[in-house]
Amino acid sequence: MEQKEFIQARVGILTISDTRDLDTDKSGQLLAEALAEAGHVVVQRMVVKDDDFLINEGLAGLKPQSDCVISNGGTGIAVRDVTFEALRDQVAQEIPGFGELFRMLSYKEIGTRAMLSRAFAGFTLDNVLLFVIPGSSNACGLAINQLIIPELPHFLAERRK
Repeated sequence: MEQKEFIQARVGILTISDTRDLDTDKSGQLLAEALAEAGHVVVQRMVVKDDDFLINEGLAGLKPQSDCVISNGGTGIAVRDVTFEALRDQVAQEIPGFGELFRMLSYKEIGTRAMLSRAFAGFTLDNVLLFVIPGSSNACGLAINQLIIPELPHFLAERRK
């Protein structure tokens, strides 16, 4: 197998929650710790309410300083979950395999409930890699350790060619 070149990413973390703040955001902290351990730089963590305007405002605040933004939370199908609708329009080039693999791996852990996740990834018009994942610590651990960290340098390298 070919050795991948390591590219250090500047990552913003956007937690979407009506009940958490920076101090109680265990999933955002888990993501930040995993990224730092892998050699990446977390430029900022932010928590916003599950509101389309606040979500887009948060993303807009993180993008200028980030190669990648990871949002967590609000990806389910509850009436209050608007993350998918708010962020989907920000994606110019989708990476369908991310959501497919995330749900496949989730299925192995939680069974058919995995189909309720609307996780996705893609590049925004201004070339920022965006991952949209559920907010549970288990889902964040799965996404960051099994999918995002292993391929993050490769994603960035492909966009710099």
